[in-house]
Amino acid sequence: MEDVLKFFLEYKDMIFIIVLSVFLGIEVISHVPAVLHTPLMSGSNAIHGVVIIGAIIVMGHAENTLSLILGFIAVILGTLNVVGGFVVTDRMLEMFKKKKK
Repeated sequence: MEDVLKFFLEYKDMIFIIVLSVFLGIEVISHVPAVLHTPLMSGSNAIHGVVIIGAIIVMGHAENTLSLILGFIAVILGTLNVVGGFVVTDRMLEMFKKKKK
């Protein structure tokens, strides 16, 4: 328990920034018009692709089994997020196409 308290006291500025950014992100996303959701999802999918590349690089430099397992999980979850995001984006774009009569 002392170690946890010491960690929070040592990194309180960084923790404050993370908490503040979470609230700011929620506030910004909640006010995005529905028309912009598709382009924003496509952009976030591209950014998550970069995260996958980073996880692969971390796996390549893993020095112990835990790092390798966490990197592998990050790659799997990131890939699922990207694929799912592109599927949802594709479905949303289908809604804007003209229907055949």
